Amino acid sequence: MAESQDPSIWIGPAVPDELRELAKSSSVPISASPAAASLELDLDTGQALDGSDWIYVLAAPFPTVLDGVTAEELRAAWTGTSTKPFASWPLWMTGSTRSALSELWGETTAVVRVTDSNQLLDAAWQHMPSWAILPFESVEPRWKVLAVDGQSPIHKDFDPERYPLKVRFSISGDGADRVLLRLPGTNREASKLTTILMSGTSALVREIAYQMEVQGIAYPAQDVGDWLREADIVHISHETSFDPACPPPNPLKNRFYCSSPKYIGLFDAVGLDVVELTGNHIMDNGSASMLYTLELYRQHGISFYGGGANLREAQEPLLMERHGNLIAFLGCNFAEPPQPLAGRDLPGANPCDWSQLAQQIAQLRQQGYIPIVTMQYKEGYSPIVMPWQSIDFRRAAEAGAAIVSGSQSHVPLQMEFYNGAFIHYGLGNLFFGQMANQPPGPGLPLQPAERYEFLDRHVLYDGRYISTELLTALLEDYARPRPMTADERGALLQAYFGYSGWQPLIPTPAPEKTPTLYPLLKFVPLPTHTPVPKTTPTP
Repeated sequence: MAESQDPSIWIGPAVPDELRELAKSSSVPISASPAAASLELDLDTGQALDGSDWIYVLAAPFPTVLDGVTAEELRAAWTGTSTKPFASWPLWMTGSTRSALSELWGETTAVVRVTDSNQLLDAAWQHMPSWAILPFESVEPRWKVLAVDGQSPIHKDFDPERYPLKVRFSISGDGADRVLLRLPGTNREASKLTTILMSGTSALVREIAYQMEVQGIAYPAQDVGDWLREADIVHISHETSFDPACPPPNPLKNRFYCSSPKYIGLFDAVGLDVVELTGNHIMDNGSASMLYTLELYRQHGISFYGGGANLREAQEPLLMERHGNLIAFLGCNFAEPPQPLAGRDLPGANPCDWSQLAQQIAQLRQQGYIPIVTMQYKEGYSPIVMPWQSIDFRRAAEAGAAIVSGSQSHVPLQMEFYNGAFIHYGLGNLFFGQMANQPPGPGLPLQPAERYEFLDRHVLYDGRYISTELLTALLEDYARPRPMTADERGALLQAYFGYSGWQPLIPTPAPEKTPTLYPLLKFVPLPTHTPVPKTTPTP
């Protein structure tokens, strides 16, 4: 490097775009060669006092079944010695990322394709199956972030010290400590990350309520409770009201009206933050039960939206802030009559008013909120959505919603990216006792369709929606969702990526018929119940 009274800086080819632009925006002149510069911004050699730890992400197009690899598998793919199927996928990255990794790992013999950062995502989608390595700040929802050695930068428990895709950059040279150019400590600050776990239909009635009486209030969350508790915001759409006079559950009766107030202990156990009140059955037990339920949620510190004590309250968005991210929940009911809709002086669900919803979304966007819109829609049991549902859900995306989610469906529905938003038309049930009403869709193992469940973990960072992770569960015992095995999860993802038009739909041969596809619930009548007079909880 040249010695000079006026410092200049040379930027190495491995430096990511964000650091490069930061250097260019400073008052330090940029040099075309290291020989003519007094300073260098490049990979850290261990000589600098301060540096910037840059986190890179292993990613693939969203409709990818693979969830992660080991560091050893990744290095083997880079060196061309891997025998794994994914090693033959083209590996996309920018020129600067390739330079950085080549400095760390040596030159690659993998099928590496280099393109500009603004073309990377589309190129990877056009050449599926494929994968990519990109800086964390380039993550957006159409990427699926893959874990390396179980570590994922979009997870709250991410440990940078155990993560292999980390590169340190620094400014070195004479007078580096006097230059008014300070690099950020990292491109991923844990304090700016927010996770939101969204789920589908819940109703603590009939079979699941019976199992809660027998097995314990928290039994339904036995296997998936950690997923819910780990999130910064947990959302559940609960379709029924609570009532102290609610009779004991009877799994042999199809109708349901209410849930015992003690069942809210399940929501306490999973750390529920937000309950959606757009459900078709929230008014089945009348206005008094609905008003009682609203007060019960308040007492337990659970926020609600999409319904309320009157139309004004039902229409109000729920505004929240977590780790600097502003989130707005909006919900409405557009289901088949009779609808449990709120009135001027009557409790109920918020009726869908598309004009008002679009106006609310636009205003919230202007105020810096990330809008999440959920809807109770007309029900269907095919994984392929009805055309009119697609039209209505897209209206919310066109207005500026970041996430649009269907809360009505008892079986999972297809998904899409539209106008920059992620739309999941139906997630299936969460805590509900359906197990045997509907056959599976094509391409799925022979299990009743209501057993399949999606829980969508959405990730926000520094005021942006950046990622969605699909968690998958299978209902057991008419009450208890459990995480799917790797084979179950792979079959479900492959099928739903097919339904969504992203991947070929591969037919699954039907196994030989068996007498039962699910365990029968052994029903023993519960003790006689004495109704309790209806009361309103004391604030």
